[in-house]
Amino acid sequence: MLSLDVLHKTLLRLEPEVAHDLAVEALRASQTAKLPLHLLRRQCVVRDARLEQQIWNQTFPNPVGLAAGFDKNAQAIHALAAVGFGFLEVGTVTPMPQRGNPKPRVFRHPEQQSLQNALGFNNHGVVTMGNRLRRQIPYPVPVGINIGKNRETTSAEAMRDYERLVDDLAELADYLVINVSSPNTPGLRDMQQRETLMGLVRGCRERTTKPVLVKLAPDLEDGEAVELSLAVSEAGAAGIVLTNTTIDYSLVPGIEPRGGLSGRVLRRRSFEMLQLIAGNLGGRCRLISVGGIDTAEEVYARLKAGACMVQVYTAMIYKGPLLIRGIVRDLLGLMEKDGVKSVEELVGADL
Repeated sequence: MLSLDVLHKTLLRLEPEVAHDLAVEALRASQTAKLPLHLLRRQCVVRDARLEQQIWNQTFPNPVGLAAGFDKNAQAIHALAAVGFGFLEVGTVTPMPQRGNPKPRVFRHPEQQSLQNALGFNNHGVVTMGNRLRRQIPYPVPVGINIGKNRETTSAEAMRDYERLVDDLAELADYLVINVSSPNTPGLRDMQQRETLMGLVRGCRERTTKPVLVKLAPDLEDGEAVELSLAVSEAGAAGIVLTNTTIDYSLVPGIEPRGGLSGRVLRRRSFEMLQLIAGNLGGRCRLISVGGIDTAEEVYARLKAGACMVQVYTAMIYKGPLLIRGIVRDLLGLMEKDGVKSVEELVGADL
């Protein structure tokens, strides 16, 4: 079996989207034989009861998840769980397949440890995702599904897309995330309006008993972010994912203003929004923090600031899949140092 370190270094030499596709394919292929998956699990997974949480009637083995965007088409659930993630979020999936925006559309910014993507919800569509998910049941860890509208669907007609996605996929999801915050689908962020979002949440909740979450953009003004968070909570959202990518291109000087930025440049704003929303929601719903997380110290800080879990993506691109094992091990060390007996004690288990 090729070492993860060698594989990672090889992929970093390739064009970003090519490297991504090869990584997903390698993970998918590892699921077809028991031995590679077993070896991957032995190398990467850290099991400890102190890391577990019971959320939404599911056991999350640790609070470090994979953010949406990596496994867009639900191709490698068992392999990604074997990398050590405590939960996975697949998608974004749209009702109909779509190619996304013209290539090249993914760019690395190594100096800032960040990525710029202008993908545009490229995915194989709801039917293909549903078939793939059914073949991978039972899941080794909880799986959320991130859902979005097709590019051609107008904002006025968007509810139809989200309803179909819920109808077709809710039975296969441990939770669902309404994505209205990607900067790569024209008009999508315009749906970040109080009444629109409340209607989306209520409409989705009427069609399923599964937890429905909303993912917000980091570029909202503070007042807007608080208003929307309170609104979706009032509408019955089980959680909020903070945050999507940013369109603050000043964070990487000289780049073309296209797509969204993720990674270390997003760290400060995503943490600020977590603190802001946690301080105003008062525990009304769960918060998942994502953006610039690449150390156990950052995870620990976000859990203490009000997140029940975190998500990682860009950091794994730069540091490799063994990053998750290191974060989880170091998180246990930080908990021991502070005398914290469990993640549930750290974040509170009252929701």
